[in-house]
Amino acid sequence: MEPQPTGRQRLRAAVAAGDADGISAALISAAFHEEDGEWVQDWALELLAHPSPDVRRAAALSLGHVARIHRRIDHHLVLPRLQALLDDPEVGGTAENALDDIRMFTAQET
Repeated sequence: MEPQPTGRQRLRAAVAAGDADGISAALISAAFHEEDGEWVQDWALELLAHPSPDVRRAAALSLGHVARIHRRIDHHLVLPRLQALLDDPEVGGTAENALDDIRMFTAQET
């Protein structure tokens, strides 16, 4: 089931509050509903370093959704960050899935 739209402000508020569940839900919602894929990409990249594995998983998942929905992503920024998570036992599988989505749905930039 696709998440309901929540808006940019909800993500900002959840990040400011340090609410891992709220961050994860708002980021996934943004990946599905935000028209500006680059905005979602930037937040997801920032949140890949979050201490909560749930937030890191949501960030990786969101990057895969951005690639699938918008058909573009900044390969030079995103690929190395996701590849760095492959050895993370809590997030590695999600990072690999996101990399697969990026390969499948976007053209590799040269």
